[in-house]
Amino acid sequence: MCGFVGFVDRNEKKQKEKIIKDMADMIIHRGPDSEGYYTDDIIGLGFRRLSIIDLNGGSQPIYNEDKTKVILFNGEIYNYESLREDLIKKGHIFTTKTDTEVVLHGYEEYGNKIFSHLRGMFAFVIYDTKTKEVVGARDHFGIKPFYYYLTEDELLFASEIKAFLKHPSFIKEVNKKALKMYLIFQYSVFEETFFKNVYKLKPGHYFTYKEGQFKTKQYFHVSFDKTDKPYVEYKEEMKNVLEESIKYHQMTSDVEVGSYLSGGVDSSYVAAVAHPDKTFSVGFAVKNEGKFTFDETVYAKELSELLHIKNTSELISSDDFFNALPTVQYYTDEPHANLSTVPLYFLSKLARKQVKVVLSGEGSDEMFAGYNEYYEPNVIKVYLKLPLFLRRGFARIAQPFPHFSGKNTILKCSKPIEERYIGHAFVMNEEEANDILCDELKDNMKISDVLKPYYDKVKDKDDITKKMYIDYHFWLPQDILLKADKMTMANSLELRVPLLDKVLFEHASKIPTRYLIHDKQTKYIFREIASEKMPEEWSKRRKLGFPVPFSKWIREEKYYKMVKKCFEEEYVNAFFDQEKICNLLEEHYKGIQNYGRKIYNIYIFLIWYKKFFIEMK
Repeated sequence: MCGFVGFVDRNEKKQKEKIIKDMADMIIHRGPDSEGYYTDDIIGLGFRRLSIIDLNGGSQPIYNEDKTKVILFNGEIYNYESLREDLIKKGHIFTTKTDTEVVLHGYEEYGNKIFSHLRGMFAFVIYDTKTKEVVGARDHFGIKPFYYYLTEDELLFASEIKAFLKHPSFIKEVNKKALKMYLIFQYSVFEETFFKNVYKLKPGHYFTYKEGQFKTKQYFHVSFDKTDKPYVEYKEEMKNVLEESIKYHQMTSDVEVGSYLSGGVDSSYVAAVAHPDKTFSVGFAVKNEGKFTFDETVYAKELSELLHIKNTSELISSDDFFNALPTVQYYTDEPHANLSTVPLYFLSKLARKQVKVVLSGEGSDEMFAGYNEYYEPNVIKVYLKLPLFLRRGFARIAQPFPHFSGKNTILKCSKPIEERYIGHAFVMNEEEANDILCDELKDNMKISDVLKPYYDKVKDKDDITKKMYIDYHFWLPQDILLKADKMTMANSLELRVPLLDKVLFEHASKIPTRYLIHDKQTKYIFREIASEKMPEEWSKRRKLGFPVPFSKWIREEKYYKMVKKCFEEEYVNAFFDQEKICNLLEEHYKGIQNYGRKIYNIYIFLIWYKKFFIEMK
């Protein structure tokens, strides 16, 4: 696991050497073990390495036999040994035992078709010193990040946006158009990031760049081909594929591999199958009637004892949480308001004291339909069969009434699924976002403008499959995987996600929906498989996420004043109606309404902006 930086520009080679070193130093946390560089009259390439495989011989950049091609690679390829054997038979000569060199020779042999052969997580760049062409790719699901900055005659690329700040041609400017949808989704949803002209290379895509021409192409599509066969056959098949995936993710390493462990079924199953020597957990030190609440470390310790595995845990205080926010936002690059990002930062710091690699349970909810929002009770299914105009009529009637049981359901069901489901997080609607934005940033953009192109690709599928498809393209890569990569790499730790695997997806995508959600139970087939490895208390536990008591904390005077001070700063009026966001905070503080999630979204954006645009000149 590592980080890379690079650029194509008109600077002389000597200038490139200094620039590329400065850029690489910005991401030293991704690779503190070693560094490496390549420059010529066209390109500068830089690398920071966290050594996991071939500890002594795997420094990058790595070259092919005649040094006409050079690669920078971030990630892990779990089937690299079989690919290596195939390439040796075809005449390729290797100088290292790394998966990086396998990717390079694989590109020589197969060209752009190599991307589909790779099983793992990756982002990489290959430069051809003869043709002067640059090729870059990102893994199938977006586990590893890839950013680029494009002008008429320059291309910058890196594992993290902050590296661009050290290039003299980079113009740092906030992309204000991204703010409204961020307030709704809690993360950056567009291909263009919160930095103008900085883009994410989409998951399952690659690019080519030559003589100023930048082209992207998709090599992998998320698709569902439901195949009807007996449940017992699927269960046995998935059990074998899951265990194989965990084995690959655990064994492909020359250093010790630990595991994260919460109270949920995903990390518990991974730990139960992998049975590592060490697991790691965190919770919050919030007491209620003498007991700690918001604390899953209790469950983690109990399961670790049952599995005879060492568990290390710690509790995070409210001061720890608030003090860490500027640091966390620095490492995320863009404003990111998933509350669980902060405990993940502390969890990664805890694990890094003992191991370099950890396994985690991300991806299972998308793979096997695990989110609570995927399940709709029969009464709602019946209600949704009413004509849309009737449901909209009932919503208009219900809207002006004070809150009553079922009101939110009536309002939600008045919309087609393309507007009703935006993903696992939904903080506020378009009207609420416009209401708190300053006049300059109010617009008519709708959620459907963002999601409809994706819904159109699965319009013939059932509603659960549609929701899964949306999450594969939004929530998973732009929230879950982003925070997983950024928080672990902030602590020089590699995180692996065996429940989000290409081969696993090839099998799971065929499972009929009725095997995924059954008798009110989400992720049914996965839970049934997991129940063979752990007590039912863990395998059947309802999806909780990572509970963070932010809404509770900002009703305490200390943290209320901290947020209020931020909301009242002068720069805030360039983005928000200050009076309205301060009113939100006041009403929450006084217990009139619970606006905790809205306040956190606003607060996090302001912390991010202050960090990158006021403090970092």
